[in-house]
Amino acid sequence: MAARPIPGERVSGDCHVAVSGERLVVAVIDGLGHGPEAAHAAGRAADVVEAHADERPEDMLRRCHAALKSTRGAAITIASIDADVGEMTWLGVGNVQATVLQARPPVAGREWVPLRGGVVGYLLPSLRSGTVRLERDDVLVLATDGVRPVFGDWPGPSEPPQDVANRILAAQSRGTDDALVLVARYRGGSPENAA
Repeated sequence: MAARPIPGERVSGDCHVAVSGERLVVAVIDGLGHGPEAAHAAGRAADVVEAHADERPEDMLRRCHAALKSTRGAAITIASIDADVGEMTWLGVGNVQATVLQARPPVAGREWVPLRGGVVGYLLPSLRSGTVRLERDDVLVLATDGVRPVFGDWPGPSEPPQDVANRILAAQSRGTDDALVLVARYRGGSPENAA
């Protein structure tokens, strides 16, 4: 993970969650705006995801929506990885982009998260997650709207996820908002190996 607040702020309204249990659940949360109120909204959503990581992404988003009603709201993308079957279920509300960079030859490809318009805590759309098959060395990238969603060069098979996150933040940060990038490389097997 690599992150920074908007210039002039000391706290960021962007945060992430990574919880390993039966599944690996990762989420990136962008509290609307920036500063302490955005950080408060994002932190509250992070607490909900951590407490309910065994649920489906749709259900976690509904719980976040209820918990954020008294805040300014957030954009949230959640991915739930079942390493035993090599499958990820994911969904986003708002503009937290996510992609899986698929490593398998003969054709490397890209899958994008199904995003729904809305604001968690204010206007929750109908929710329908997507499912993606994962192969060893596929790379998951999630980023808030403070990062251009082109994500730069394709990561090499041995490039550490931290290096990928740092590179994307440095090269693709807009500089006009809080920015956060979360990168995970799928290793297959147990949830501990998935990132």
